[in-house]
Amino acid sequence: MTAIQQPAAPAPLPGGPGRRSPRRSVLFFAFAFAVIADPVSSVAYAIEAALRALHGDLALLLPTMSLVVGLVVVVTVNYWQLVRRFPKGGGAAAAAGRAFGPRWTFVPIGALVVDFVLTIGISIAAAASAVIALFPAAAPFRVPLALLLLLVVAGLTWFGHGGRLLFAVMTVLFVIVCVAVLVHGFVSPHTIGEAPASTDPGRSAALAVVLAFPVAMALATGIEAPSTAIAQLGQLDDTHRRRFGRGTLALLLIIVGGLTLALTALAVRLHIGIPGKDSTQIADIAHAATGSGWLYGAFQLTSSLLLLAAASSSFQAGPGLLKALAGSPEHPGVLPSALGRTNRHHTPYWSVLVYLGAAAVIIVAAAGEEQELVLFYAVAVFVSFLVGLMAMTRFARTERKPALAWLNAMAAVAVAFTLLVNLLRGWPVLSLVATLAIGGAFYLRWVRAGRPSGIEDVEVRAEAD
Repeated sequence: MTAIQQPAAPAPLPGGPGRRSPRRSVLFFAFAFAVIADPVSSVAYAIEAALRALHGDLALLLPTMSLVVGLVVVVTVNYWQLVRRFPKGGGAAAAAGRAFGPRWTFVPIGALVVDFVLTIGISIAAAASAVIALFPAAAPFRVPLALLLLLVVAGLTWFGHGGRLLFAVMTVLFVIVCVAVLVHGFVSPHTIGEAPASTDPGRSAALAVVLAFPVAMALATGIEAPSTAIAQLGQLDDTHRRRFGRGTLALLLIIVGGLTLALTALAVRLHIGIPGKDSTQIADIAHAATGSGWLYGAFQLTSSLLLLAAASSSFQAGPGLLKALAGSPEHPGVLPSALGRTNRHHTPYWSVLVYLGAAAVIIVAAAGEEQELVLFYAVAVFVSFLVGLMAMTRFARTERKPALAWLNAMAAVAVAFTLLVNLLRGWPVLSLVATLAIGGAFYLRWVRAGRPSGIEDVEVRAEAD
């Protein structure tokens, strides 16, 4: 068994205790807005997914998305606890390993691998849809366009993590432009759509909402990122890593929840229903709010760039996880060493190719349509959420904190229900099968390698590298 080596004590940033230095503020900006690129980008397709599940019933859209945001709050509370308990990072994998034993670590690890592939695929497909909504003549080339964007993002990954500040800028630009569109739409909309205010959902309103909201839980993907990404902050001590992690979670909740509910309310007000074949609902909302001028173009451009940033983030995190699993001299690995080979920019290029191939397959299989992939999206990550909540429930019970244990248990039930409803749709079972198959394969390789210690911290090593 190989012992886990503790990292050296980080050198404090200037500013001293209790004071926020300019350097630390810039670091928080770059960290927080880069990390939340994934969940913010989910706004581009989650609302439309809910409306499609409601069969176009706009009257039920706001209650559905309110329920979605409510569950996002519940999941965020769990990761708030995870950041407090694991300030060096680790997320659900660290929690599961320490609560139930190292073998349970492989469930969230398998879920993360699947989630990263789906994030790349759906983000690239949604970016292509944003381009097509702006330039409809590109519609016949949807799949080639998506594959071209995929290759570009994968190619940029070759140069390592230098783009994180760029991701942060893209996120901020999208938020600013989105707020401008919302203000324009509520104050002086360009036009009103023709979608009916209500349709017959074919079932009771309450049942329609309950069955529709799990599809839109794609909005929750990326919530786990701050709890693992804080491992990158080796220059900070545990106290400041907790602050960065929790501050990012709070910012994520405010921005994602606020934009989601505001865009949903605007869609209802402007009667924007299910979009046509070569558009998206979020594009139709922006067009109805602002017309076809520069603000609409800026909205489509910033949303597509944000989606590409989300894909790029997973193109870094996913291969980084495989690299950590491939091991190092200090930490024996469970995957072939080739997956850990890096170029001079520290990019594990064989691992990047693995994700490139997997993402290309699902993009082609879905014909470049992001809404075809949304059904699969919330399954894998909700497996990770469920395991993390179960772990936190156990910690609370062990520490005799009944109120916290009850809160975590109720959250676990809500997450389990969401997961079950998505699985009952049929094809999303493939995401669960892939999650369990990948986690199981990793577990078997871990056993054959002699069960090396420290597997619970694989996400920490992936981010720290």
